Amino acid sequence: MKVHDLAPAPGSKKSAKRVGRGTGGKGGKTAGRGMKGQRARNTVARGFEGGQTPLKQRVPKLRGFNNPFRVEYQAINVHALGDLADKLGRADISFDDLVANGLVRKGEFAKILARGEISTKVDVHAHAASAAAKDAIEAAGGSVTLITLPFKEEGKAGRPAVQGNQFANR
Repeated sequence: MKVHDLAPAPGSKKSAKRVGRGTGGKGGKTAGRGMKGQRARNTVARGFEGGQTPLKQRVPKLRGFNNPFRVEYQAINVHALGDLADKLGRADISFDDLVANGLVRKGEFAKILARGEISTKVDVHAHAASAAAKDAIEAAGGSVTLITLPFKEEGKAGRPAVQGNQFANR
């Protein structure tokens, strides 16, 4: 069998009825659309429901508020820091070490949380830490150094850079 031999089964394909070819035959003049009216003139808009409020307007819209200034953090638990310090063989854990070992994705911000136990002394650098995590790390003899976020660096003349909507108080 070749491509030029392919054809649909006999009788499975019917040619469309040709309507509107004059008053002489069946399907002429109004072409099966009845007499007058909206449907006879082919003017019904897509989604029109006869004057009833259309579905696309009845369905509720998106609710709530998305804060454009929200800071998303990758959570790192203290027991993971203890395991990482044992793996690296040193107490100083930089942010690059967290990225290299898959605890934080590149370009994200890291926050240390207090889940689990830590007995190893670690000096960790992260963007944020919960109070309980800080206490747990310091109780084990370590320290937490916070990295300033890139959009919270100080502006000119020692003043903090503008945060949020700078036109809100005007």
